[in-house]
Amino acid sequence: MDALPPCPDHDRFAGRRVEGGWWPVADVLAHLAGRWRVRRSVRDLPSGDEGHFEGVTVFGPLEGGGLLHEESGVFTWQGVARPATRTLRFLPGPVPGTADVRFADGRHFHALDLSTGHHVADHPCAADLYRGEFTVRDAGHWRSVWRVRGPAKDLLLTTDYTRDESGRAHED
Repeated sequence: MDALPPCPDHDRFAGRRVEGGWWPVADVLAHLAGRWRVRRSVRDLPSGDEGHFEGVTVFGPLEGGGLLHEESGVFTWQGVARPATRTLRFLPGPVPGTADVRFADGRHFHALDLSTGHHVADHPCAADLYRGEFTVRDAGHWRSVWRVRGPAKDLLLTTDYTRDESGRAHED
């Protein structure tokens, strides 16, 4: 499927989906700012074992520009539930409206461009390869699907984000 051209005017597309059911986002950082409810399924493909995470992600202002992504909740694996957290930094990308996603320690994770409402990113981790697919469905819903392949892991992680209106930082 051909990619759509960048979306220079987010308001032109507000409330309607385009090719592929994707919802274009002119500015990733502005769109993500705020609080999101998170549900993630984790499947180990060789064993068939499944787990899930439920919690919240807050994209708050980061000193110097960008957003601090702080995720917290409960991860349940093989019947055992435990607290889980993750911190990422979403910095302004090289093209206006895009993001450079980094781990908490500053190492590069992946680029993110949702101008078409859809983006695919790769992240090599040792001998494994993480391939992420990001899809925006509308102003209040987006999904990431990470397929992890390699000698150490063979996983599928699917995460659904729903905007928490009580923590909304801006209007789309």
